[in-house]
Amino acid sequence: MDATELSYLSARDVLARFRDKSLSPVDYLDVLIARTDAINPAINAYTETFFDDARQQAKAAAARYAAGTARALEGLPVAVKDVHRIAGRRTTQGSLTLKDNIDTETDPMIERLEAAGAIFHARTTTPEFCLSAVCNSHLWGVTRNPFNLDFGPGGSSGGSAAALAAGLTPLATGTDIGGSIRIPASCCGLAGYKPPHGRNPDGPPANFDRYNHCGFLARDVGDIALGQNIVSGPHPLDHDSLPDRIELAEARPPAKLRVAWSMDLGYVPIENEVRQNTLAALEALRVAGCTVEEVDLGWGSWVDEAAMSWYAAMHFGRAALWAAEQGQREQLTDYGRLAADIAARLGPDDVARSWEGQHRMYQSLGPVLADYDVLLCPTLSIGAVRTDHDATNPAFEVAGTPVDGEYGWLLTHQFNMQYNCPVITLPSGRDRHGVPTGIQLVTRPFDDAGLFEAAYTYEHAIAGAFLPRTALPAIAV
Repeated sequence: MDATELSYLSARDVLARFRDKSLSPVDYLDVLIARTDAINPAINAYTETFFDDARQQAKAAAARYAAGTARALEGLPVAVKDVHRIAGRRTTQGSLTLKDNIDTETDPMIERLEAAGAIFHARTTTPEFCLSAVCNSHLWGVTRNPFNLDFGPGGSSGGSAAALAAGLTPLATGTDIGGSIRIPASCCGLAGYKPPHGRNPDGPPANFDRYNHCGFLARDVGDIALGQNIVSGPHPLDHDSLPDRIELAEARPPAKLRVAWSMDLGYVPIENEVRQNTLAALEALRVAGCTVEEVDLGWGSWVDEAAMSWYAAMHFGRAALWAAEQGQREQLTDYGRLAADIAARLGPDDVARSWEGQHRMYQSLGPVLADYDVLLCPTLSIGAVRTDHDATNPAFEVAGTPVDGEYGWLLTHQFNMQYNCPVITLPSGRDRHGVPTGIQLVTRPFDDAGLFEAAYTYEHAIAGAFLPRTALPAIAV
């Protein structure tokens, strides 16, 4: 097996090879380091790397395998988004205002990965304060999509997605408050999972934001399950962590599911290539023996208005408004300043109205999820935006329709509003630019196992859409 094939092994295959001694953690890490040196200058997926420390940890992991004391993720490199706290490491959240911030604590999810033997070899890029679906920042620059360098990888977990798609890591962490795991996973041909809020414990203050979820991006569904089985469950330092721990199968045979689908959630303009790829995904499920029926959720632009009120009150506006109040407004990105302005204009009744919107949404979604095993819709209305996309541009269009430059091309934040529903994005094909497109699967609240059954069924039905374990088109460096 050559170095490229090793780079695209699933995390489960890597661990299996570590266990049977056909691959050394040290040799595997060296393959990833060499690939990073060759490819990362073109895509800019990492803020910092910790290769010297990682090599020492890989040597220690090899010794554990030899001694028969290896832990569940022993020696597995995991790239960590630059928003998760790691004690002794910088956590900048992509902002100049935090460029010198060294954390003294480790977030619960990261703590559990470390205790299982994972090696944190790199930090992945994110837009400022995770505010945008465009992975650019004044601090770390522009991150690019490995499938087409003129396009972005999505955000805010954009560096995690780009690193996975380019074969720089077998597993990566992300956070998802408006789609920040699912957007980049879709843009980069990956699986990305938003668990129910609290399924994976998180650190403050994001753990108290009901729209917030932390989790994984990976190159297939089984690797998401691998990570989930390590980190999920209650944690004594996270009041919002759920009391039960869900054990997910890392593989399942296909099932004959009842699939409801909506192309546009009732109001989102959809580009034709996304439409056609979504219809092809539905047909593949139909051929696999699933029942496939279109439903009308009756949602409209009022959904986005309700979402923006919450974001302004909670995480999205909070960080930017804090920076502006500290006299650091000039260091913020354009989208950071816009978020601060929106937060400053928030009225006392806006959050209450957002709750009303969430409730109204579930009055149609709940009955659909009661009648069907899963709801399917596109993840995004396009493949990806270009690297120079201006999220504040009022002239941005999708399918000939003017839409908001930040939220108008997303079908993700709607399900952060329905925060107890687990959602996974999976690849559906490519657009005319060679950029991947994706679909989302949604199940009823807290039904993680049912969602993964549906995800494995889809994976069997449309395996050709998933990222091949071979090299992407050559990236000039």
